Amino acid sequence: MDTVVQFGAGNIGRGFTGHLFTEAGYEVVFVDVAAEVIAGLNARREYPLRLAGPDRFETLTIRPVRAVDGRDIPAVTEELARCAFACTAVGVQALPYLAPGLAAGMRVRTATLDVILCENQLHCSDLLRGYLVPLLEPERLANLGLVESVVSRMVPVLSEEDRAQDPLLAVAEDYAVLPVDSTAFLGALPAVPALRPVDNFSAYVERKLYVHNLGHAVAAYLGYQRGYEFIWEAMRDATVLEAVVGAMLEAGEALARKHGFPRAELTQHREDLVRRFENAALGDTVLRVGRDPMRKLRPDDRLVGAALTCLDWDVEPRYIVQGIVAALRFDPPGDPTAGAIQETLRRDGIGQALLQLTGRGPDSEVGRRVLAEFGD
Repeated sequence: MDTVVQFGAGNIGRGFTGHLFTEAGYEVVFVDVAAEVIAGLNARREYPLRLAGPDRFETLTIRPVRAVDGRDIPAVTEELARCAFACTAVGVQALPYLAPGLAAGMRVRTATLDVILCENQLHCSDLLRGYLVPLLEPERLANLGLVESVVSRMVPVLSEEDRAQDPLLAVAEDYAVLPVDSTAFLGALPAVPALRPVDNFSAYVERKLYVHNLGHAVAAYLGYQRGYEFIWEAMRDATVLEAVVGAMLEAGEALARKHGFPRAELTQHREDLVRRFENAALGDTVLRVGRDPMRKLRPDDRLVGAALTCLDWDVEPRYIVQGIVAALRFDPPGDPTAGAIQETLRRDGIGQALLQLTGRGPDSEVGRRVLAEFGD
């Protein structure tokens, strides 16, 4: 049986890609550093995945799987030398730590290797390549295909009760499509039915960020302002629902003008996202989805980035601005950046806070709109 090396055995690794790859007939070899997870996967050679709708409600047994410790470079090298392809789902902050193992594998591998990057950040292939340049000879680096993807399956944080019941359990929605950059493969497209090769990949990344992530963020931030714990609760509030749909409509229209997406396709996509956000069985919380608002307010991210794209294409971002203001007011205890935003607002005021957080001052087009909404 052909193997796939999956860097990262976390929410996306076990909750999404491990499912897709084993279902396609591959053995998945996880590379991770969590001792309990590594030991459990090697002892059981399987793990449970609970699909929480919106269409499939069942617990699957994902097999065959096993794991190696990412710090064991010889073991990682051995797996990379003979796998069919590899995949990452570690978070961009962890990419420097997997680079040595990947480089070691490429030094002994005789064939090209394609690595699907499930990191949900545009240009993460350039980022990983930069970490590999000092570690690999140019001719070996040229044998490595770094393939960006768009991860859209929603995977909530497990409850303490679920974790205690089974540390290998993963819970996810049943969405099973993974768009990939068709131009980045060095070899043939892997035989995984869920893979969707696309040519204009950056357009699909923007659609994910400025429609899916945008709508999700608006639901979280407005839902938090209105006292809800779960995304599905927020979506049942008519005011929140109007803002979520409105924001996705605004961004979708801008993307239709920019990239030529058919509007009927965008409408279907938007309606499907609303149905998925309303899925109570998933149990996704506004705190998880809204977490780290400083990152989500960057000028190239889901809120401000969507607003700027709208303004570039003569679309008024009324509902997106509502989401930006709600993100600025997001202040749950313990959030990694919400407290810093509140301190900046208190110390420097909304104008300076906007400039620092979004790179756009109070006199900019988006800044004037945010200030007007913020003052209401």
